[in-house]
Amino acid sequence: MAETPSVPYRTTGSTLLHPLSQLLGIPLDQVNFVACQLFALLAAFWFRIYLSPSNVSSVVRHAFATLFGIYFAVFCFGWYSIHIFVLVMMSYGIMNIASIPNIHRYSFVVAMGYLTLCHISRIYIFNYGILTTDFSGPLMIITQKITTLAFQVHDGIGRQAEDLTAEQNRLAVKIRPSLLEYLSYLLNFMSVIAGPCSNYKDYIAFIEGRHVHMKLLEVNWKQKGYDRLPDPSPTGAVIYKLCITFVSLLLFLTLTKTYPVTYIVDSQFINNTSFLSRLGYLYIVMQASNGVYEIVIKQFCLNLGPNPAIPTAPLHLCRAPLKPVWVQQPVCALPVAEGKRFGVLWVY
Repeated sequence: MAETPSVPYRTTGSTLLHPLSQLLGIPLDQVNFVACQLFALLAAFWFRIYLSPSNVSSVVRHAFATLFGIYFAVFCFGWYSIHIFVLVMMSYGIMNIASIPNIHRYSFVVAMGYLTLCHISRIYIFNYGILTTDFSGPLMIITQKITTLAFQVHDGIGRQAEDLTAEQNRLAVKIRPSLLEYLSYLLNFMSVIAGPCSNYKDYIAFIEGRHVHMKLLEVNWKQKGYDRLPDPSPTGAVIYKLCITFVSLLLFLTLTKTYPVTYIVDSQFINNTSFLSRLGYLYIVMQASNGVYEIVIKQFCLNLGPNPAIPTAPLHLCRAPLKPVWVQQPVCALPVAEGKRFGVLWVY
């Protein structure tokens, strides 16, 4: 009984929410994680309304997104977040020092090597003793971003346009990013904790306010009879994803308590239960555990927006200022087209 109160307290991050953790009986690291997601959602509304590209410069938006992202990382992971910052700064050094023909190779080796060392330390040094919401999650997302950007810079500067595919040409980065742009892309509060991984050019277009025009221009909107570019509202998508998030949270909290995952390795369960029953229990446990990923993905899709790799859901009608525009709602974005998917539109 004496050990029970100590479980929710374990965290490498902030202890500010320890009373709430004790009240709910949920480990403090998980409380911090969810609190950051909810606060990021509120910050996203403020970011959209008061720090819109029409009100402030892109430098201000980059700085705000970066500082909040750094704070979230420190709040959740404490001194372990130093691993995130070390990898980011090492990769930025490579981005500026390495030759263009080798920039993607060096970036990949360093990022994957550092991530691998961190995983090895979790397994063999800490023996999986690190908390569930540890720093390796954000580190994996940042590794994806580092390697993605390095390859796109290599495509944009080190290769001829005729040697690239249409997709590579669209995403190619023609100039090395500045320090602020690089930090903002990797550490912004909308994706630093759990992603998703987006393309650099899409993120910069979002920060500079060009994301809506870039996508809608592909529809040939003048030929469709529009007098000006429509501005689809993200409200419906936000409400929909919030509902999915809360339903997933409810299922996760109830099913994981009813079907604990630790029961799988219980000797009595293994010896007295048939193989098919154990397989069925394992299936239920895995489906219940998937809820936490659904929560994370939906919540950060609300904060961030694009992930072109995720397939779209059914069509929905979005009321534009002048005419209705057919909008496909993918899991993390709002591509706009008339009856078909063609790209990704950031939700704010």
